[in-house]
Amino acid sequence: MTGETHNRMSVPAGAIQILPVDGLPEVRSGDPLLQMIGDAIESSIGGIVAGDVVAVTHKVVSKAEGGLIDLRTIEPSPMANRFAKEWAKDARQVEVVLRHSKRIIRMVRGLIIAETRHGFICANAGVDASNVSEDIVCILPEDPDASAEAVREGLVRRFFPDHEGESSPIGVIVTDSFGRPWRNGIVNVAIGVAGIAPLSDYRGQYDPSGYEMRASILAVADELASAAELVMHKLAARPVAVIRGYVPQTDNRSGTGLELIMPEDRNLFI
Repeated sequence: MTGETHNRMSVPAGAIQILPVDGLPEVRSGDPLLQMIGDAIESSIGGIVAGDVVAVTHKVVSKAEGGLIDLRTIEPSPMANRFAKEWAKDARQVEVVLRHSKRIIRMVRGLIIAETRHGFICANAGVDASNVSEDIVCILPEDPDASAEAVREGLVRRFFPDHEGESSPIGVIVTDSFGRPWRNGIVNVAIGVAGIAPLSDYRGQYDPSGYEMRASILAVADELASAAELVMHKLAARPVAVIRGYVPQTDNRSGTGLELIMPEDRNLFI
């Protein structure tokens, strides 16, 4: 059996591959992120093909867009100082969290659960101190959907220069790690989406037993983001992955990450 035959046999129809993209250098404010991602994809996996979904961590997007805050420039408020003192936190970082919160949901045991201006409900309003320099924190992108769309457009221009038509040959997901109510551990989720539908709506369809589905809407963008994290993971310094073989089951349109946010009147947990 030749290596080529073995490779064909090892990827059966319906399989999904998660391809790690290596070689992306450290991203700094103002860097040409689209070119850097394209170069890394080309050198690491040889390029992208129609149907691929590119997952990018929000941190490299935020860095390129100038979303880093120097804590040495932050003057904590009395509220931030009180909370930080009680729970042995950095008052400057607490202040950044408060400033980037639209609404505080809980402040307990040193943890702040907040709603961001985007509508995400997450720990510390998405403010992150990991994988950045001392005294620097990273905030979420201003508009994750716009960031995902910019990456999508740049990659389409580079890898599909002759593409025409409304449908996109690829999708892009900007990811972040969120906790979940009633479940231990964090998972990658999609905070920005372009070129794919973030939800797969099975309502009105019938399963193999003839049962009509009445409530089955899958958050496929979140599922893809979580799958991508298995090769991106926290310690690999690998902020980009390509998902190959995903076929939308119910919807081929382009959507946004905002569609994944549950309306407040339907949220039973806050």
